[in-house]
Amino acid sequence: MAHQTLQLEKSDDGLMRVTLHRPETRNALNTQMGIELREIFGPLAFHPQDIRCVLITGSGDKAFCAGGDLKERNGMSDEQWRMQHAIFEEAYYAIMNCTAPVIAAVNGSAFGGGCELALACDFIYASTTARFALPETTLGILPGCGGTQNLPRAVGERRAKELILTGRPFSAQEAFEWGMVNRVCEPEALLPAALETARAMCASAPVSLRQAKTAIRRGLDVDLRTGLAIEVEAYNRTVVTEDRLEGVRAFGEKRKPKFTGR
Repeated sequence: MAHQTLQLEKSDDGLMRVTLHRPETRNALNTQMGIELREIFGPLAFHPQDIRCVLITGSGDKAFCAGGDLKERNGMSDEQWRMQHAIFEEAYYAIMNCTAPVIAAVNGSAFGGGCELALACDFIYASTTARFALPETTLGILPGCGGTQNLPRAVGERRAKELILTGRPFSAQEAFEWGMVNRVCEPEALLPAALETARAMCASAPVSLRQAKTAIRRGLDVDLRTGLAIEVEAYNRTVVTEDRLEGVRAFGEKRKPKFTGR
């Protein structure tokens, strides 16, 4: 399917690269981009198909995503605003619920919804030139696509309150030091680093990846005893797979395993 605001690339090893492509607006999020993200990630929340890992980045070298397209929003009625935001919610929740791992490669500014998009991914690599902000309270709204939930889980409650309630921008290095960003790279090294990590995950057993991600995600929302039960349930789902047998065989034969996702 052709997309107006996104570029998609799929490789044989199961990697899907999603590029936000509205360079004339610094890849700002408009209604069409929300619809297209929802169309792509909605099905992946239930079944990964042949996708083993997803990498999201922005077009150009200036911006990952500048946030919501305020020019499009200017003049919207309350109902139109809410309906548009519902599309964004569905898209972002689908990214958070994607069964395959999702990496954000933040290649420039990630403000507002752009910052929330990065936070919706499983982890973030960022360019040294990247800057983040959740400035919604300075515009009379608040982060409404997971920002008030994902940022505290990444940097802690007190830091998140400071960043959200002031709306002040922060650097990639600060985000790294606070635990929000996994790695900071020079601009030319960002995509190679993110792709290397993505392909390492593509080489692992798909069921194991999905179940490990599920166990971590669900386990963080419950007490330790319940989390351990979730972990064992996820573990047992890997025991019955052909990939588990292949992994053991490959280890014994001193070769790389060939996982099929079965």
